[in-house]
Amino acid sequence: MPKTTIPPEVQAEVLKLIDEFNHENFSDDDSKSLGIVGYSARFKGKYLYLDRDEYGKPSPICRLTWNGMIDNWDFAIYKYSDNCYDPEEWSFPGEEYVDGTVTGALKAGMEAYPI
Repeated sequence: MPKTTIPPEVQAEVLKLIDEFNHENFSDDDSKSLGIVGYSARFKGKYLYLDRDEYGKPSPICRLTWNGMIDNWDFAIYKYSDNCYDPEEWSFPGEEYVDGTVTGALKAGMEAYPI
């Protein structure tokens, strides 16, 4: 049975993965000139919310649900049309990257919501 909150050591690993992804994808001068900082994480109970910080404001991208393992998260894309996270939506650019990992979710978010 998965825990109902994300353990601190998993949160630390997630933050490390996000930092690495940001460094690889948002470190150049072009990203900075566009006002893009990269992804950030919010942890709330069993949920990991991934936002992309642009122009000084975080924008929701997706929500992951903790299933007890670092490489087995449930995915829900943020739908701006409905102003909610939708775990049933699987028809969006980048859905092929959704593989239960944080990195897969970050890649999917880049395709679903390009810069």
